[in-house]
Amino acid sequence: MTLPNTATPSHHPLPMALYCDHAQATEWADGLRAALPGAIIDTWPAPSAGARHAIVWSPTQAFMDAHPALELIFNMGAGVDALLKLRLPPKARIVRIEDGGMAVQMADYVCHAVLRHFREFDVYDASAAAGRWAPRAGRVRGDFPVGVMGLGALGHRVVKSLQQFDFPVRGWSRSPKTIDGVACFSGPAQFDDFLAATRILVCMVPLTSDTRDILCRASLSKLQPGGYVINVARGAHLVEEDLLALIDSGHLTGAMLDVTRTEPLPKDHPLWAHPKVTITPHISAQTVVSESIAQMVQKIQAVQRGEVPAGLVDPARGY
Repeated sequence: MTLPNTATPSHHPLPMALYCDHAQATEWADGLRAALPGAIIDTWPAPSAGARHAIVWSPTQAFMDAHPALELIFNMGAGVDALLKLRLPPKARIVRIEDGGMAVQMADYVCHAVLRHFREFDVYDASAAAGRWAPRAGRVRGDFPVGVMGLGALGHRVVKSLQQFDFPVRGWSRSPKTIDGVACFSGPAQFDDFLAATRILVCMVPLTSDTRDILCRASLSKLQPGGYVINVARGAHLVEEDLLALIDSGHLTGAMLDVTRTEPLPKDHPLWAHPKVTITPHISAQTVVSESIAQMVQKIQAVQRGEVPAGLVDPARGY
């Protein structure tokens, strides 16, 4: 998409390169046309001649090679690890969506997972399936501190939502953060202390070279006994064999995973069959097209004013 400067007439055509799942292409293209009157939407594999801007989700290297003049690439979702694996045009910078309607969905999912585990609804499901009326003793919330790894826009919303249910909440991030009522830890030096203060672990960090395989036997063993793992970030954060071994040993009581190392998860994968693991198909937070387009338009307008748009990705940090 070639953006006009302030001197360019508002009716100047805006050629835009769009790459997304075919099922969503029409919705995105129509929404962008409505939000940016005069825009010319070219959906891949039709190349957009001379496009300086693109809106994408998991594009191919062929797409990048066909658009060598790209300067800004607007990513439809929060995670940019797939983009950083590609060879980008020399001037291209990545801008990510910071919410796009995803924060409230992520909070719903994590709070559901925490409450389902704390109230033992998975156990009650099994009892009901077997026709057993089997009440269980109540639990104390103070015995189930929840630790959230990643305190960006999505993580912050999750933390605030968890506080409404009166769980002790801890947070860990790469750089120091302060959140009222939350014990915050930061950096590698405080990671072990964070784990030791956590019983229910929620992974929301970006996938980078530093966080790949961060949930392994060494780290998960440092959770409080009876720990539980919720992963809504990326499958490559978790060493799945280590998780299963720690559940079978009794140190962990289970996990709820929205992401896996291979997606879709193969039918014969042991995660499917394990009675203490719940799998969902990467649906914890799905991009809301209308809200995402509105945010993209704000970022485009910022660029037009000569400002640095919010959500600009630092390739060295990976987010």
